[in-house]
Amino acid sequence: MERFGLLGERLGHSLSPQIHSYFGEYPYTLIEKEKDELAAFFVAPEFRAINVTIPYKKDVMAFCDELDETAQRIGSVNTIRFDSDAVRGYNTDYFGFRYLLEKNGVPVTGRKVLVLGSGGSSVTACCVLRDMQAREVVVISRSGENNYDNLERHADAGVIVNTTPVGMYPHNLVAPLDLTRFPECEAVVDIVYNPLKTQLLLDAEQLGMIAVNGLEMLVAQGKRAAEIFFERAFDDELIESTVCSMAQRFCNVVLVGMPGCGKSTVGRLLSQRLDKEFTDTDVVVEKTAGRTIPDIIVADGEMAFRDLEEAAVEETGKRLGQVIATGGGAILRERNRLALRQNGVVIFLERSIEKLATVGRPLSNGRAALQALYEQRLPLYRGMADHIVAVDDDPQVTCERILEVLK
Repeated sequence: MERFGLLGERLGHSLSPQIHSYFGEYPYTLIEKEKDELAAFFVAPEFRAINVTIPYKKDVMAFCDELDETAQRIGSVNTIRFDSDAVRGYNTDYFGFRYLLEKNGVPVTGRKVLVLGSGGSSVTACCVLRDMQAREVVVISRSGENNYDNLERHADAGVIVNTTPVGMYPHNLVAPLDLTRFPECEAVVDIVYNPLKTQLLLDAEQLGMIAVNGLEMLVAQGKRAAEIFFERAFDDELIESTVCSMAQRFCNVVLVGMPGCGKSTVGRLLSQRLDKEFTDTDVVVEKTAGRTIPDIIVADGEMAFRDLEEAAVEETGKRLGQVIATGGGAILRERNRLALRQNGVVIFLERSIEKLATVGRPLSNGRAALQALYEQRLPLYRGMADHIVAVDDDPQVTCERILEVLK
C-alpha cells in the first residue's frame, strides 16, 4: 500500500494524522528528521507523497524538480508528491488560509490589514491578503520598520492577523497586542488553534469583532494536500465536517453554577456520555493542597483558597477534551473566566435557590449567606454562559438537557 506522512523536526503534537484519517483510509505517519538527514531521505523516499512542516518548508525546495506556481510565489513547500518522472512541490497553506478568510466572512477587500509576525506563515498570509484586494498589508515584527513600539501608526487597521506563536499552548492567556488601540478593527484571525480561543481572540469577542482561529486553515490545507496525494478532488464539505468533528472532540464542556447545584454529579454522567475526561477543579485544589476546601478556608482564609483555585483552573483550562465541574465561586475572577472559555463551551446549571445544598459549605452555610452569594454571582454565571440549563431533580434528565443544547 502506498505510504504518506508528515516530514518535520519535532512532531509529537501534530494533528495531521488525525486530520488525514477523515479523508480516507491510508497510512499516514510522522517522519521526524534532523536537517542533515534530509538529503538521504530524498535519495530513496519510501512514500508516495508527504506533507512538510516547520522548519523544513524552505529546505525541501532544493530537492524538488518542479514547483507549483503558489510554492514559487510564496517561497515554501508544504506538500510533495514523488512521481516516477519528478519530485513535485506544492504549497497548500495558501488554499487553507484563503478558505479560512472566505468561509468566515473576514472583510479583507479594501481594508488595511496588520499581519503580526514575519515568518513563513506571515508570507503566506500576506500573499493571500494582497490577492484578496486588501487596501494595505502591513507586517508587524519585533524589530522591523513597523513594530510593536509604533503601533499608533496603524490605529486605522480593519483586520488583524496573528501568525506568531504568542498565546499558543502552553503559554496561554497572553496577547501580542491590545485590541482597544484599534477602534476600526472589524475582525481578528489567529492561526493558532491550541487553545481554540487565544487571549487575542477572547479579546476580539469581547469587543464584538469577528474572531477566527486556525483550525479551519489546518484542515483545509490538509484537504488540498490529499487532493494532490490522490490526484482527485474532494468536496469542500469534508473540511467543515472534519472541523466540526475535531472541535467537538477537543472542546471542553464547562459546568458553572452555585454550590450545591449538582455540577459534579452531572459532570460525571456527562463525561461518560461524551467520552471525555472528567475534572473537578475543587478536587484538583484539594489534591494540590493536601487538605479539604473547608479546612483551607478556615485555616488560611478565602483569598488563600481563591489563589489555589485560580492555579487549578488555569492549568485545567489549558487541556482539551474534558468535562469540567467548577467550584461555585470560580467565576469571581476574570482570569478564571478566560481560562475556562479559551477551550470550552460554558453551561450555567441554574437551580432554584430553595433546592441548593448548604451543609458542609462554609461560604454558603445558611440561607442568608446563600442568598447573598446568589445575588452576587448570578450576573457572572449568566454573563459567561454559552447555554443556560435548568437543573432537574434527576441528574440524568439534566444531562440529557445539556446534550441537547450541545447539538
